Amino acid sequence: MTDTSIPVTEDELHAYVDNELPTERRAAVETWLAAHPDAAAQVASWRAMGELLHVKYDSVADESVPKRLEIERLARQPRRWIYGAVAATLAAFVIGGGVGWVAHGATAKPSVFASLTGDALEAHQLYVVEVRHPVEVAGSERAHLQQWLSKRCGYQVRAPELDKTGLKLVGGRLLPGPAGPAAFLMYESASGERFTVYTSRTKSDATQMRYAARDKDGAMFWAEDGVGYVVSGPTDKEKLMHVARLVYDQNEKAGL
Repeated sequence: MTDTSIPVTEDELHAYVDNELPTERRAAVETWLAAHPDAAAQVASWRAMGELLHVKYDSVADESVPKRLEIERLARQPRRWIYGAVAATLAAFVIGGGVGWVAHGATAKPSVFASLTGDALEAHQLYVVEVRHPVEVAGSERAHLQQWLSKRCGYQVRAPELDKTGLKLVGGRLLPGPAGPAAFLMYESASGERFTVYTSRTKSDATQMRYAARDKDGAMFWAEDGVGYVVSGPTDKEKLMHVARLVYDQNEKAGL
C-alpha cells in the first residue's frame, strides 16, 4: 500500500531523480510531485543537470586524475555517485561552521530555508548546553507555555507530545525571529540528548522537508500555512527525521 501522507523530503527527491528511491515510495513521491508543480519543476531541472553532466563528462570520467589534485578517493567512487553528489551540492543548501551559505544559483540573499534553519541551529547550539537555565517556562507548565508563545508569536504554537521517542518536554522560550517573534521548545531524552523545535512566521510554504547540518548538529526544515518549522538535534538523520515527522503529524491532526 502506498503511503502518500508522509512528507516528501529533499533526499527522497534526489533519490527519485537518481532512480534510487525504494519502490514502495516512488508512487507516493510521484503523486506528491503532481500536486506541487514548483517541486516538479525543480526535479526536472535536476534531471536536466544530470544529463548535461553525462554529456560533458562521460568521455573523461574514467580517466586517471592527476596526483596534484589529490582527489584520488573521489575519483575511485562509482560514476553514478559522483553525479548525485554534484547535483545535490548544486541544488541544496549547506550550513558551514557559521561561515555562510552555498546556494543553488549563487543568490546573494539567503532563502527562507537558509534564514530559518540558520537561526534555529544557532539557538539550538546556544541553549542545549545550558544546565540551569535552558528555558524560560518549564515543561510542567505546558498549557501556559503554549498559550503564552501563541499570543506573542501570533499563530498557534503547540508543544508536541514526543514521549514515544523517549523525549520529555524541558520547556520553551521566546526568541527574535527573521519575521517577528519565534517560539523555541526543548526536549530531552533519559540519556541527556536534546532536540529543539523552532517556529517562526515565513512567507514560504515548503511542505517538503529539507535537511541541513552545522558542526555536530542537524536540522529538518519545512513550512506550512505561513509558519516555518525547524527540528534540530544530533546529526543522526534517521532519528531526526522520525522526530520531525511526529511534530509534523501532530500539528496536522491539531489543525483539522
